[in-house]
Amino acid sequence: QVQLAESGGGLVQAGGSLRLSCAASGSIFSFNVMGWYRQAPGTRRELVASITSGSDMRTNYADSVKGRFTISRDIRKNTVYLQMNSLKPEDTAVYYCHLAQGLNDYWGQGTQVTVAS
Repeated sequence: QVQLAESGGGLVQAGGSLRLSCAASGSIFSFNVMGWYRQAPGTRRELVASITSGSDMRTNYADSVKGRFTISRDIRKNTVYLQMNSLKPEDTAVYYCHLAQGLNDYWGQGTQVTVAS
């Protein structure tokens, strides 16, 4: 089993920044993909960014956050970060940490990000 513990959400003014963290614990495979999804009220959960655990740490971003958000990870700590800059009101959502390994997917409990205009 894998547990994901998120932190770092909150309320910020438009144009501001927040940093989300997600620490994974439990049975972690050497290769996995960690990332962040978000879900606003009345919408489907969508991928924000993801990063692999390989030496190249390949990243993938939603078009809506490219150039503003940066995903990174500390392999030794099994922790993934999402640095969010130039936040917009449309970034308001619950952000979920995700880990995929083997045939399994794991989710964090979610952390609220609210961007005030």
